[in-house]
Amino acid sequence: MRDLRISVTDRCNFRCTYCMPKEVFGKDFPFMPREALMTFEEIDRIAGIFISLGVKKIRLTGGEPLLRRNLHELVSMLSLRDAEIAMTTNGVLLPRYAPALSAAGLDRVTVSLDAIDESTFAAITDSGHTVAAVLAGIEAAESVGLGPVKINTVVKRNSNEDEILDIIERFSSRDIAVRFIEYMDVGTTNGWSLDEVVSASEIRDIIGDFERITPENKSDVAKRYKLPNGGEVGIISSVTEPFCNDCTRARISSDGRLFTCLFSNRGLDLLSPIREGATDGYVADLIREQWNARKDRYSEERALHSTKKKEKVEMSYIGG
Repeated sequence: MRDLRISVTDRCNFRCTYCMPKEVFGKDFPFMPREALMTFEEIDRIAGIFISLGVKKIRLTGGEPLLRRNLHELVSMLSLRDAEIAMTTNGVLLPRYAPALSAAGLDRVTVSLDAIDESTFAAITDSGHTVAAVLAGIEAAESVGLGPVKINTVVKRNSNEDEILDIIERFSSRDIAVRFIEYMDVGTTNGWSLDEVVSASEIRDIIGDFERITPENKSDVAKRYKLPNGGEVGIISSVTEPFCNDCTRARISSDGRLFTCLFSNRGLDLLSPIREGATDGYVADLIREQWNARKDRYSEERALHSTKKKEKVEMSYIGG
């Protein structure tokens, strides 16, 4: 266990069809009440316990983490810990918040961007926001040193596979690495079908000319490639080329539940013991026991065609 992803909210200002389709996550959807969310002090405490167990990198996620009020205050707390602090965001609120986040000690951001074409982007995000707003967010992050910025692009067949080369052209000449992600069956509301997955192999064929980069760590989820112009792309292939055996990632939902896999259907409640007065040592033992007992290998089982359909936690709840 080296990486911890902490969701700070289950709310988002996008309604991406592969994550939070509007027909499910509409105006009447019962999002978590404020009292159910971890406070910043509780998040900081839990992060400290995980760091004591070996975590080296913390990533703040959501939903959209920048919807959590005064997020820079949490970053300021976490920055005192011995770990890298990163964040994944859709980027549209970065022009407003990037300066405070950088000053608070955030190390870098990853921005989700699934299309450069405005009409394609609108069809995917279903939100009223624009590509221009996301690009402004990327510029804002770069201007205050929240880099190197990375771009996450989920590729779905008959949706945005024709955007791959345009996205590479837009960013590869800059110090921005694009990560293309196979469309995954996270949660149960996005109507996922294997037929809609553009495989890593297909993505490599579309990219064409590249050179494989030796991974820095065995647990790196993105296979990295160097382009002829010196730029870099990565491909995250959890559907067709799974990597469960090398996973070092734990996830905490915004109501304080530990998930040992993105495709889990239940999490271990850490927040209740903390609110009931449990010591750090007691919580550490709970985490250690859960992590050591994990048998998560959903992506490998899916690849072997041995997985029956099961209920899985929504990505908006657990974070990406």
